[in-house]
Amino acid sequence: MGVSGSGKTTVAEGIAAERGWPFAEGDDFHPEANVEKMRSGHPLTDEDRWPWLRTIAGWISERQEAGESVVVTCSALRRVYRDLLREQNPSVVFCELKVPDAVLADRLAHRQGHYMPASLLRSQLDTLEDLGEDEPGFTVLVDGGPDEVLRKVLAHLP
Repeated sequence: MGVSGSGKTTVAEGIAAERGWPFAEGDDFHPEANVEKMRSGHPLTDEDRWPWLRTIAGWISERQEAGESVVVTCSALRRVYRDLLREQNPSVVFCELKVPDAVLADRLAHRQGHYMPASLLRSQLDTLEDLGEDEPGFTVLVDGGPDEVLRKVLAHLP
């Protein structure tokens, strides 16, 4: 979990490759209306996010029922969003990727091929509620290269 540009996809792909788990990109679950809204520079509202989050939670439930461990990216910016993802999936564990704001801004300014414009970073940072100590998961400071960050994340997983 984390804001756009935090490295969710890179880390998730690394986990999936290392563990052999199925991987899903949370952005792929967005309805086209959400994608267009973000592409046009408008932040999503809770009303926009609920159906998207329910779809992700459903995918997790299907995999869980099949006995699979999986990795899925999702901004999961607020605790209530994370609560929804865990509601039917108590085995969910979150990994919050923390990146300095200046690094995020630089990453988004140079990212190509993604519909999320850098102008929406501030709204995501304003919405972000850090992972609580009583929530299942852990936080990793993204202060090294991708391999080092992946190594830190894997060290926290069972």
